[in-house]
Amino acid sequence: MKVLVIGSGGREHAIAYALNKSQKVDEIHAIPGNPGMAEIGTCHPGHVEDLDSILKFVEEHAIDFTVIGPEVPLCMGLADLLESHGHKVFGPTKQAATLEGSKAFSKDFMKRHHIPTAAYQEVHSYEEAIEALTSFDYPVVVKADGLAAGKGVVICENESQAKLALQEMMVEGALDGAGKTVVLEEFLTGFECSLLCFTDGETIVPMVSAKDHKQIYDENKGPNTGGMGTVSPNPFLPEGMEEILKKDVLEPFMAGLKADHMDYRGVVFIGLMIENNQPKVLEFNVRFGDPETQSILLRLDTDLFDIMYAVSTKTLKDIDIQWKDEHVACLVLASQGYPGSYEKGKVITGIDQVDEDIVIFHAGTAINQNGELVTNGGRVLNICAYGQTLEETRDKVYQAAKTIDFDGKYYRKDIGLN
Repeated sequence: MKVLVIGSGGREHAIAYALNKSQKVDEIHAIPGNPGMAEIGTCHPGHVEDLDSILKFVEEHAIDFTVIGPEVPLCMGLADLLESHGHKVFGPTKQAATLEGSKAFSKDFMKRHHIPTAAYQEVHSYEEAIEALTSFDYPVVVKADGLAAGKGVVICENESQAKLALQEMMVEGALDGAGKTVVLEEFLTGFECSLLCFTDGETIVPMVSAKDHKQIYDENKGPNTGGMGTVSPNPFLPEGMEEILKKDVLEPFMAGLKADHMDYRGVVFIGLMIENNQPKVLEFNVRFGDPETQSILLRLDTDLFDIMYAVSTKTLKDIDIQWKDEHVACLVLASQGYPGSYEKGKVITGIDQVDEDIVIFHAGTAINQNGELVTNGGRVLNICAYGQTLEETRDKVYQAAKTIDFDGKYYRKDIGLN
């Protein structure tokens, strides 16, 4: 099989890494890929939002199977386009992808199908939003309706913070139009949990648990990022939670897909807040989480290609998915200034000096004119390690983080602890 992976981040590198282990995969291609992915496949220039060019590439290179990594091409309808031309693809349709593409659509879906979630109000203008704020206690959560690359959610401690967030989103257009419509939401307490599942629209299979660390600073402080690290399994998940999640979240979710005639074949990433063993859904994402994927796929013991092909062909019920028992940690090395502005082009050293059992996924790297590996994003590298305990995995990734260096290197010191 010739497999094409769409995307260029750590998530896509992890997907390609897992697919590369399959006996059924002969060639891996990536658009646009990254220097890490280039070590296991062939990277091709292109843009994930250029759907027609991707279709042309698939046909010219006789690609057998396409895996869509990021949310934007899914929300644009890349899966629909490829399938309409007879090509096999892993990823939900444009209609199903609206569960991530629109917070308002997602909240309405949850409400209609009795999936537990926070109380909310959808607003369409700054004036309407200011009026609606009077119905909420503080802190209040302000969510841009559209895609905002993980930066469209602001937790506001008081009225002035809420007004500033609304001003930036709805009046100044700080999120490129993603905040024209906003969802105001009650602030939930408890602990956050990521639940990723494979689904073909008929069957849903949860993956092993993971804990993400969204905020930039230790002790979960500072602005949200795309994710500063993960551990799997989630050390904070209470015993017996899997059955509760199945009954309260997964079963009504699947019933909702069928009732709304949604063609959903891919991964659903469910962001949860859990308090007193009661889960509430924060959001749906329609693709692998980043950097949860890096931890979770390293624990996968079943051929990822077999799973993805079964999802694509609605035969997921026939696959017995197995997982390794080990703990995995993933630590993100970021550029100074992220998630705000940051410089690129910093030379990366020491990557070839880490221990053999460290797995490194490239998230924001490039090769400069001198052939050197350099930083090319806010999140630069994902350092991953296995261990029999969480403590062992933490020791390994933090030792590797000291070995790898670049100007402005930043990482959290408490992955897996908070």
